[in-house]
Amino acid sequence: MDTQLAWLCLVFPFIGVVITPILARISTPVMNFGAVFFSFLAALCAASLLPLLSTSGVLPLESTFMWLSTPIQVSFGVLLDPLSIIVANVVAVISFLIMVYCLGYMKGNPDIMRFWMLMNTFIGSMLLLVLANNMIVIFIGWKLVGLCSYGLIGFYYRDEKEYWIGGPDPYPFDRPSVCGVKAFIVTSIGDMPLLGGMLIMYYYSGTFNILELYHTAPEWMPALAATPWMVILVSILLIAGPVGKSAQFPLHEWLPEAMSGPGPVSALIHAATMVKSGVFLIARFIPIFYYAYWTAGVDEAMYFFHIVAWIGAITAFLAASQGLVALELKKVLAYSTVSQIGYMMLALGVSGFSQGILVSGYTAGIFHLMSHAMFKACLFLCAGTVIHAAHSIYIHEMGALRKYLPYTWLFMGLATLSLIGLPPFPGFWSKEAVLTSALNSEHYLLFAIGLISVVFTAFYSMRYFGMMFHGRASEHIQKQRTGSHHHVHEGYISQTVACGALAAGIVLFGLFGLKAEHVLHHLFDSDLVHSLSLATAHLEPAFSKGFMVSLSIASIILGAVPAYLFYYTRKWDPRAVYDRSAAMRMLHAFLWNRWYINAFYNWFFVRGVMRLARGVADLIEVGVDALAHRILPATLFAGSRISMIVDQEGIDGILDGSAYHVQNSAGGRLSRIQTGRLQEYLAMAVFAAMIIFGAMLLF
Repeated sequence: MDTQLAWLCLVFPFIGVVITPILARISTPVMNFGAVFFSFLAALCAASLLPLLSTSGVLPLESTFMWLSTPIQVSFGVLLDPLSIIVANVVAVISFLIMVYCLGYMKGNPDIMRFWMLMNTFIGSMLLLVLANNMIVIFIGWKLVGLCSYGLIGFYYRDEKEYWIGGPDPYPFDRPSVCGVKAFIVTSIGDMPLLGGMLIMYYYSGTFNILELYHTAPEWMPALAATPWMVILVSILLIAGPVGKSAQFPLHEWLPEAMSGPGPVSALIHAATMVKSGVFLIARFIPIFYYAYWTAGVDEAMYFFHIVAWIGAITAFLAASQGLVALELKKVLAYSTVSQIGYMMLALGVSGFSQGILVSGYTAGIFHLMSHAMFKACLFLCAGTVIHAAHSIYIHEMGALRKYLPYTWLFMGLATLSLIGLPPFPGFWSKEAVLTSALNSEHYLLFAIGLISVVFTAFYSMRYFGMMFHGRASEHIQKQRTGSHHHVHEGYISQTVACGALAAGIVLFGLFGLKAEHVLHHLFDSDLVHSLSLATAHLEPAFSKGFMVSLSIASIILGAVPAYLFYYTRKWDPRAVYDRSAAMRMLHAFLWNRWYINAFYNWFFVRGVMRLARGVADLIEVGVDALAHRILPATLFAGSRISMIVDQEGIDGILDGSAYHVQNSAGGRLSRIQTGRLQEYLAMAVFAAMIIFGAMLLF
């Protein structure tokens, strides 16, 4: 029964994809509530799996059938363990609340059917990725998530100016269609190395099954290590995919532009689904490399943990620094997402540094994934309400919105305090767990980078919240208030309910945060140590818990107090500081231009590839011209005489007759399904996949 619930959990969203066009023929409201209902069923099935976590000795559970029985055998099944159950609930429950929010936010949109189909496909693909029990099926879900993100980020593909992001003038703008392509290309850069790493693992292990990879790692990992540098190569290949999907350095540049989609899309991508998939996959790989190093004695396996930890620390610092100066509300939150995922990667990376911090580091990474999903979903949904009310994407065009959006102010304020890491909100407990793990790893530089990022996070969080809700109303808001065409007010009731539910969850999760951390620690200790038999050791913390808490709060104060004086009391003037200091202007330009990383990528990869393509095209043109002038004339003269005779003998008649019948029979029928509508193609693809899947189960 438990595994059947897991199957239903990932199937229901795909059923919603197929049913949506049918319900649309009845009425738009029926279609809307039907699409949301199937996401609710997925959330209900995921929540029904939670009791398994309290049943000792039951997990992991598998339900498998053979999918491909060729020289390479691939099974298709679900795996229920603490990691998959927890992440599946994060995905399903928060996605459902986002879908409820969409009922109001997307009301009246002419492309609503395409939106619902992409959203449900996105949710189902992420659940497939999380619940799958082998690497090939994980990769299928992985690619489907990327494909759906392309459709959702570029949802406004007609590129109306009101949906452009970037700027403000005189800075350049980005169009939604270009942003979607950028996200798809950059994330795909990491996907192919990931697939290569999976295939190398299969070559040595003989299996794609996750549990089999875990249990046989001490046997096949030494064989892999027999080839010098092979373990390091596999580590880099496997990490490349999560680096791309989770927007970690150096493949982080796609995420700020992912803000071009509708507000709920940003919440879905940044909070519950796509960017969390990389963290999930790194967590899946950790037992393999931990086995290799601490059980099989493969020294090169430690590089996996070092690469993950350093990528996480660098990304946390880099993205947090960029959030200090950004003016687009959703872009500030995007930088925050990149930075917070860096914390998750940092915790998972240091978990392999010693036997004593495996469980605590692993727990910290997943705990921060859970808390971040909740408060970041709330932040993005509230941001959608604010942008719709203010008719602006820029925080400097807002101000004094507290009196017009009191519920949004409250909900977004609670989520912001959790992002800052103020006790007793969940962000405090999870962030403190990450920093404690980094400190106990005795890699003090990693810890210092994480602590500085806390200062940056406190500053930019207080900055955007103060500029939006406090101080004086901007000229733009005053015009909105006095104009007869628009009034600043709260969103639809469905939007308020969804944000309120997430805010209530933040408060409750925070009150029981310490207990939740202990429960997670016990679950992962049971799974990693007892179920998978990973060797661990008792760790005596080098520093007291009180010291770590004091240091964390001091870092928050160090970042929050200047922001409060700049953007709340206005005792300090940021413009005066900027104008007086040449060094500050240079630093601002450096951060505003995103460390010039994006500019370098555009120059080297985009324009460089185009220059290379033009050069190759010119060479081909020169070669074709030479061929045409020297060789082709004689060949064409001889060939033309032969073809004239053959054509006149009957081929023309055969082809003409065949073309007539194809055009008037098969061609006419095929043209009926070639409508050019993406949502119909998507429905047909999902429907065909379900038929094939059902046939496999039957036979």
